Amino acid sequence: MERFAVKRGLEKKMGGNAGLSKLAAQYFNDLQVDASGVFTGTHGIMVRISGEFGSDGKLALDVEQLKGTELSQFLSAEGGRDEAMESRKRYSSFLDEATGYTPKQRGDKAKEEGKKFSKARSAIKMAHKSMEMSNSLTQETIDQAHAMINELQTMIDAGTAPSEGKVKKLNDLL
Repeated sequence: MERFAVKRGLEKKMGGNAGLSKLAAQYFNDLQVDASGVFTGTHGIMVRISGEFGSDGKLALDVEQLKGTELSQFLSAEGGRDEAMESRKRYSSFLDEATGYTPKQRGDKAKEEGKKFSKARSAIKMAHKSMEMSNSLTQETIDQAHAMINELQTMIDAGTAPSEGKVKKLNDLL
């Protein structure tokens, strides 16, 4: 499952998952939509692609592609390579429209989010080390730090990038 940042206001403008499904119908075959608005389709080397706008405002896509001998057979068949290239092109074009970002912008957003996760993990490590080495911290401060660490860890585990403010508060506490 991949998650992509969506340009502000685009989900609402598009009409939520219903609009996303209409867009997917332009790019993928055998499209089916369930009651909650999650679409599932196929195209070329993508044997299954499903997606929806998540509650976090991101586009969540799950793509299964041909692999191994099946992929080799597909590519060696008449027009297979062209069909594979067309599949990737459609997927990329769909992402462009569904997120409102170009491939470079999507990459930049992903890097930005990765940095937030990295900073949060680093802050948690440093907080544990600081608490371990310090003799002057009160129990109240230690309890507060553990609560902040648990909050950050919960966000990380859920795949939600912690804000810089939350990370800064933990760093400033110790």
